[in-house]
This record gives sequence, C-alpha cells and structure tokens, in this order.
Amino acid sequence: MSLFGSMTTAISGLTAQARALGHVSDNVANSQTVGFKRTDTNFVSYLTDSTLSVHRPGSVVARPDYTNTVQGTIEQSESPLALAIAGQGFFSVALPTGTANGQTTFDERQFFTRGGDFQMDRNGYMVNGAGYFLQGWNVGANGEPDRTRIVPIRVSELVFNPIATGSIELSANLPVGGANPVTTTLNVYDSLGVLQPMTLTWTPGAANTWTLDVSAPGAGGSLGTIDVNFGQAASVPVTDGTIGEFVNATGTLSGAGAVLGDPALVSFTADFGQGPQAITLNLGAFGAARGVTQYAGDEYELRNLAQDGVPLGAYSSTTIRENGDVAINYDNGQARVIARVPITTFNAPDMLQRLDGQAFMRTLESGEARTSDPASNGAGRLAVGSIERSNVDIAAEFSKLIVAQRAYTANTRIVTASDEMLQDTINMRR
Repeated sequence: MSLFGSMTTAISGLTAQARALGHVSDNVANSQTVGFKRTDTNFVSYLTDSTLSVHRPGSVVARPDYTNTVQGTIEQSESPLALAIAGQGFFSVALPTGTANGQTTFDERQFFTRGGDFQMDRNGYMVNGAGYFLQGWNVGANGEPDRTRIVPIRVSELVFNPIATGSIELSANLPVGGANPVTTTLNVYDSLGVLQPMTLTWTPGAANTWTLDVSAPGAGGSLGTIDVNFGQAASVPVTDGTIGEFVNATGTLSGAGAVLGDPALVSFTADFGQGPQAITLNLGAFGAARGVTQYAGDEYELRNLAQDGVPLGAYSSTTIRENGDVAINYDNGQARVIARVPITTFNAPDMLQRLDGQAFMRTLESGEARTSDPASNGAGRLAVGSIERSNVDIAAEFSKLIVAQRAYTANTRIVTASDEMLQDTINMRR
C-alpha cells in the first residue's frame, strides 16, 4: 500500500510542479506586457492519514497566488493619453461587442484593468492595446462630473463655438490737466465670432472730468458717451485721482451707481447685425487706485486691456490632467473638460477573475467595486503620459524555473523507485 501511495504522491508532485512551471512560463512570456500581473505558486498538502504512530503519503496541489496588488514599474510613454496608476486601483473599461446604427455597442458587464496604454481610435474613443475602452464620468456644463453613471469616454466635440464679448477690462492712467483727447482701440467678438473694431476716446472737460466715448464702426459708429469724474462724487468720499462717479450718460451707455469700493462699470449695447450685444466696460473700482486713474503724467498710459470674447475654435488635441479630467484643446486657446477618469478599488483585488487582455471582473470574493476620484478614498494617483510595466522579475522567474525543474525530476525518481520496488515485489515469487 505504501509503494502505491508513494507513487501516487509523486505523480501529484509531478502535476503540481508542471503547474508551477506553467505559471513561470506565463510570467516570462508576459514580462513585457503592459499592466500584466504575475502569478506565483502556492503548494498545498493533503493527507490520507497522519497520527503519532503512522503517516501515510498524501498528495500536493499547486494553486495560483495572484499579485494584482503588486505595483509594476511606471515609465514614461510617448503617448499623452497613456495612463498609469501609482498605488491601488484599476481603470474601468468596456468591451466592444459590435455596432448598431453606426454606433459602437458594448458588453453590459463591467471590466477593469491596469493596462493604461490608451490611444484614440477613429471614432474618438480611448482604447488600450488589448482593445478595452476607457470609461469615466461625463462632465456637465457646470464643470462637475456626473458620478451616478460611468460610460466609455468619447471625444466628439471637435468645434468650440464662438463666445461674444461680454466684458472689457481697462487699466490706464489719464494725465492730470491733459488738454487733448486720447484713444484706445481694441477688437471685440460678435456672436458669430467675427472681430469687430472698437474705439474708446477720452476727452478732457472740466477739472478732473473726462468724457468717454465708445464707438464701433460695425455697430453704426458712436454708441454713446459718459462723463467720468475723478476725485469727486456727490455721495461718496473718494481719494484724489480715483474714479468718483459717472454722470451725463448718453446713447446706450449707462454707469453703475457710485458706491465706495464697488466695481466702476459702464454698460452699453452694440448691434453688429445679429441683434443687441450687451457689453460691460470695467474701469476699476470707485475710490480705489486701480483700473483707470488720473494722476500726474505727461501722456496717457495704457497698462492693461482685455476682453472675454472667443473666436470659433477647431479641435487641436486631447489631454488628461492629474485629477483625471479629460480636456479637449482647441486652436483658439480654449479648452473644454468633457469627462473625468475615476479609479476603482476592491477590498480583495487578488480575488478578481482574470480575463484576456490584462482585464479583470468582480467576484463575490473580491468585494464590491468602489469608484472614486484619483488619489482619494484609498485609490492611487494618476501618472499621466506613463504606463505600468509588468511586475514580473525575470531573474526571480528563472530561479523558480530551476527549482520547479529539479523538483519535477526528483518526483520522477520517486516514481521510478516505486516502480522498481513494485517489480521486485512481483518477482519475489520466482
């Protein structure tokens, strides 16, 4: 009975070492696979009978020991859309199943991966080398992600619509005692994104008073005038050289009421052919030495002039920020955030079910999926423009290979010895 038991045990050893060799083989083959997690081997013994007086040979089983939580080396990538996770967690990805009505359809199951070698495909989706589509939260007009729903991220907003100028900021100094008009020219954008020239003309009047005229050729010429009093106001004590109040407004111009410290705003409208366009001219603040002032000087000094209009923009590139925001960049200098890449964590990530393409699925043993922003709630941070290499150590795998080979050979010797001893037992009759 012991001879047969010894042979059976040795055969189980051969099977176990063959499985261990398979794990080593899989690890070595995927040593350069992005996001791959190696499989180690746990050997578990089983007994038939073991007491203080007798121990009969049992068997051994090789079980996989997954290393999904072991970090691989993070290295830079030439792709700006490549992502790696420094720490715990996985990317949520979708698996395409085909097309319907010209749109890509996806498997309803949820998949996860550490393979972040993402590239944009022809339809604007971000796809990794294994064919999985990166998923995230859509970002609304308010700039906040919709965390109630996770969907494949798609770059489809290839045009940035023009924004008509609604605000102009002017910072300058008008010389005390100036006798000649001074002008400032600028361009504003209408609702179609067309540049429209505009002129701001300052004409000296009574002491410490300048008359501002706003004109736009595309809107019929002068839009109106308004007197700006410096260092004086009917109801507000102000410092000399600062704006005190607006009076005598004409045309479409109107000035804000004088309240110490409040913005000194002049509002007007201009019709460039698409209807009245409301514009606010910010000249600083009442009683504050910022924006437009009147101090000693030989000539008009323009310090700053800006407007908030934006022309039509075409798609330029896509970038992913460290907080996970996916932004579309346009050639007009603007950017629009369309989605955010979250990170999903599990209580027992080593219990996830492995799939093709370095992907995983949730199991009962892994626990529930928790999806959160990068670098929060235990999730790792995003490394943008980088990829995570396999966590396989070739030198360590070769050591395991040698041990498995020697153990396999040793088990064959036991099978041979058991066979010879059984043969000797059979030959005793002769």
